[in-house]
Amino acid sequence: MSIIVIIDDRAINRNILKRLALAVAQDVKTHCFASPSEAIAFMKHQAPDLVVTDYSMPEMDGADLTTHIRAIEDCQDVPVMVITAFSDRTFRIKALEAGATDFLQSPVDHNEFLSRARNLLALRKEQLAAKSRASNLERELMNVERQHEEELRNSIERLGQVIDSLPAMVTAVDTGGRCAFANAAWGEFMNKPSHEWVGLDFYGQLTEVARERNKRLDLKIFSSGRALPPYEVEIPDPMGHIRFFLVTKSPLLDGYGNVTHVVTTSTEITDRKRAEAHLLHIAHHDSLTDLPNRTLLTLRIEEQINACRKSGKIFALHFLDLDRFKPINDALGHRSGDRLLEMVGERLQSCVKQSDLVARMGGDEFAILQTDIRGPDDTLTLARRIVDVLEEPFYIDGQELRTGASIGITRYPEDGIGSEELLRHADMAMYQAKAEGGNVYRLFSTTMDHDARQSIALESELRHAVLSEQFELYYQPQVNLQTNEIVGAEALLRWNRPGHGVVSPLVFLPMAEETGLIIPISEWVVTAACAEAKRWHDMGHDDLRVAVNLSPTQFRKQNVPSLLEMALDNSGLKASALEIEITEHIVMHGSEVVERELKQIQRMGSRVFIDDFGTGYSSLSYLSRFSINGLKIDRCFIKNLEHDPNDAAIANAIIGLGKSLGLEVIAEGIETPEQVAYLREAGCLYAQGYYYGRPMPADQFHELLDSKSSLLVASTG
Repeated sequence: MSIIVIIDDRAINRNILKRLALAVAQDVKTHCFASPSEAIAFMKHQAPDLVVTDYSMPEMDGADLTTHIRAIEDCQDVPVMVITAFSDRTFRIKALEAGATDFLQSPVDHNEFLSRARNLLALRKEQLAAKSRASNLERELMNVERQHEEELRNSIERLGQVIDSLPAMVTAVDTGGRCAFANAAWGEFMNKPSHEWVGLDFYGQLTEVARERNKRLDLKIFSSGRALPPYEVEIPDPMGHIRFFLVTKSPLLDGYGNVTHVVTTSTEITDRKRAEAHLLHIAHHDSLTDLPNRTLLTLRIEEQINACRKSGKIFALHFLDLDRFKPINDALGHRSGDRLLEMVGERLQSCVKQSDLVARMGGDEFAILQTDIRGPDDTLTLARRIVDVLEEPFYIDGQELRTGASIGITRYPEDGIGSEELLRHADMAMYQAKAEGGNVYRLFSTTMDHDARQSIALESELRHAVLSEQFELYYQPQVNLQTNEIVGAEALLRWNRPGHGVVSPLVFLPMAEETGLIIPISEWVVTAACAEAKRWHDMGHDDLRVAVNLSPTQFRKQNVPSLLEMALDNSGLKASALEIEITEHIVMHGSEVVERELKQIQRMGSRVFIDDFGTGYSSLSYLSRFSINGLKIDRCFIKNLEHDPNDAAIANAIIGLGKSLGLEVIAEGIETPEQVAYLREAGCLYAQGYYYGRPMPADQFHELLDSKSSLLVASTG
């Protein structure tokens, strides 16, 4: 069982470190202390295998605590990991001189903590095993000393052979800095036979950095008589390659207990460090582009926040979503899509300074952390550069591809004081840019946050409205232009939204389409409209028909004929009294399934009209392919009918097209008697609009039918 002692004056940090420590290995037991003195008292009776401590604490700092730990006899070699938010090397050197083994930067990266803690526990086990072996060896030497002098020399020779066979470099230096011993591994590493080292000025053979470090640490051992805890160093070999070693330094005593030499043992851990670095790189980088991922970006944002909080500087965050990426990926395949993402990453890196950071967030989303900016112009300049660079064509396998980017921008601290808040606001700004057509950049504003919260509230209320039946239908009369008779009504959806009154569908239908709530809402509309039309028939108006709008989503996700059949069966309404209004988008992008369902609806006896005809992709080809019974002229062509020759020409063309194809034509948006006269003269059959009646509740429509059962006059408008 391994014992880990955790020392931190903040409870939340102790809890986090405890959970991490328990994940290091199955046989770990932790002891947590808020007070360094309590921890020291515990360790005097129970030596741990690893100590994890915060550097900055009110009672004593990490360096002072480490000094107290090293004063405990059984804790002189216990690994001590110091966690510090300070990046200044002065604090690290102070802790190292006090006997610290390793350091971690706060906030702690969990993967790095687990990796280093496992290594230190493994090191502790190696220390204990080495101590045991050394103790056994010491006892053997003492026995040999009591034997013949020749046997002693033989044992020493054997010991030298053992040391030479160790996969570690071992040297011994006396108080004058001369090398008294070097094993074969050291000689091989330094490219000089081990026996040639004996008597040399040991420090003089080292690099300047290594010389100063070894002098300082050896002097500490000569003065204290105690071994130093293991520590890691980077040592360049004679070829200039950097290699990593775990170093221990211990005193060698004479018969009187005086320190005569310092023995240094260096075990190479280069492969282990490279493996750690590789794992850390994988955890913090995107596997496709090798750019930093969301995890690393968040860490860097937090670092920038801490730095700017002290310096008063600002930084910006750009959140990018590629435009038109999905069609490219779908058409050319994932290999080409992946290559395009790699090329986008390369172009983004070419736009930024070395101090900036480009990250891939996933999918076709990227982010740029722009540091050290002087003002808003720097941010906008970079955003414009990104838009321009990504507008340039990409060439993959000889094919020209074009994309772009919608960019949302936030700045610290005006748009947020935390990484998650900045990312969320940048995402909102990006969606605003996307909503405006893409290939543009937008700065975050507080109205975006307000709109997002309003959108969330709307969705929640809309879901509740579906469950609690807060919807109702209004009905707008449809009139025969030649006879002025009411021939039916269009069912129009309204929402009695609590606290808002009756709400137009323009407010909530886009949200319903986006969330999929349009499906249950449309089912209710069809069912309620059929039931209401059956009541008209029961009142004696059995020639009236009801028109219902259907959503493109219904044709994608539902069997529309089955829905209509069920509504007709439940209400008892005859199919000929039901008209379906669809948009040009449905037929223009319709599949064979849509074509088949429209024909099935007509076979049932119901009729299909194209709503808002002339505002979309009007085409004779789909009118001939799909089963259509009529067209509705959009109100935008009726509004200026008497004054705008173009609108009049379009209206006349649609009426003429309907006559040629045998289609009924309804004009909507009628507001004046002049419009009525013009359309009647042009041969339009039906009309609806404020002139004949505004959309009204069912009871009011009943009253209209009772009072004007056979004839509508202009005064009803």
